[in-house]
Amino acid sequence: MAVLDAPKIVSLRAEFSDSHTLTRYLATGGYEGLRKALSMTPEAVAAEVDAASLLGRGGAGFPAGRKWSMLRKAPTSYLVINGDESEPATFKDHYLVERDPHQLVEGVTIAAYALQVNQAFIYLRGEFALGLERVQQALNEAYEHGALGQNIFGSNFSLDIVVHPGAGAYICGEETSLIEALEGKRGFPRIKPPFFPAAIGLYGEPTVVNNVETMSNLPWIVTHGGAAFAALGVGRSTGTRLFALSGRVNNPGMFELEMVKNTFRDLIFDPALGGGIPGDRKLKAFIPGGVSAPWFGPDELDLALGQDEVAAKASMLGSGSVVVFDEDTCAVRAAWRITKFFSRESCGQCTPCREGSGWLERIMFRLEHGGGRREDLDLLLDLCDNIAPGLGWPPQQTTICVLGSSIPSSIHSALTMFRDEFLAHVTNDGCTHG
Repeated sequence: MAVLDAPKIVSLRAEFSDSHTLTRYLATGGYEGLRKALSMTPEAVAAEVDAASLLGRGGAGFPAGRKWSMLRKAPTSYLVINGDESEPATFKDHYLVERDPHQLVEGVTIAAYALQVNQAFIYLRGEFALGLERVQQALNEAYEHGALGQNIFGSNFSLDIVVHPGAGAYICGEETSLIEALEGKRGFPRIKPPFFPAAIGLYGEPTVVNNVETMSNLPWIVTHGGAAFAALGVGRSTGTRLFALSGRVNNPGMFELEMVKNTFRDLIFDPALGGGIPGDRKLKAFIPGGVSAPWFGPDELDLALGQDEVAAKASMLGSGSVVVFDEDTCAVRAAWRITKFFSRESCGQCTPCREGSGWLERIMFRLEHGGGRREDLDLLLDLCDNIAPGLGWPPQQTTICVLGSSIPSSIHSALTMFRDEFLAHVTNDGCTHG
């Protein structure tokens, strides 16, 4: 059975229909963390975040405290919040900006104080129309409340936050592409090393880039202490995390669970969570951390929801998006649609990604639609190996960012786990799943 007794940290106000309002936020402890932070030294606030061992919730899982410590000292520096959540089936940040925008604003202000940054940007996916409206309204209310602007809550700290709507490019979820877009340029990833954003970032100045969910944890961490957060979970995977569950489940949605204490079986089948698969059909496979992650089969259902635990099985927890396939799901069609997405979203800067993704998508298309050949199966693997040599995980890099090297994961997983389905597509001149 799932362990559900952990405190709700980022979904604390989920039960309230007016959770996005300042009135509700203040009535449920809002801005208490910021007031406490302002009574501490910036170094003490950063130490609490470091003690919490908060892993970034954007996908890579890099410790937030360590990222902050890398910020180069300079007269001007920036904080940028990555809300360009564009990967299919990932919707946790979307949920947070719509349902609890003040929590995000408070978290950003706490982070800015710890870093002694006076200008922050919240970069949100342009399609999040309601989220953009609510974050901007929350900013307006925060300024009026004294939680933003000059001399916040009577302190000597000042901060301005700007909301920047993105133009809908998946590649801008990569931090250097996001910085390029903020500067008004096309979203092309920058080459790194030698220069990471913490050294040379937005407008050439030192910049910290953090995820929406990462920032949303900070009010609770400061209020209750980093040790209380670290006491939740196991090992490096501390605290709770939002999991976006979708696909063939009875109760798709957003669930905040304590890290490691629960398993994928709990998430998918517990009546209080996913509720199992419709029609009591069998589970065929699931994607554990966003569609760029390698797939798992039913034998991995009892794997703990932890960063290192999933990595040890050659996949990733990534964005916290879990997609479930039942026995009637066509593995070829699922892999083709994922490949089609990545092919469309490639920025085109690197040849393996630009050309390879298109070739893979065309081969997958003809397999799905009746033009496939038996030799296409080996051709797919050969192309995948050229994009990500060795086809291991984490993948080998042949491109500036990880988009290119992530493309083969769905095809390699599907071919390895369900090769007979690919052969059936060849024999039957296309998909027979309907």
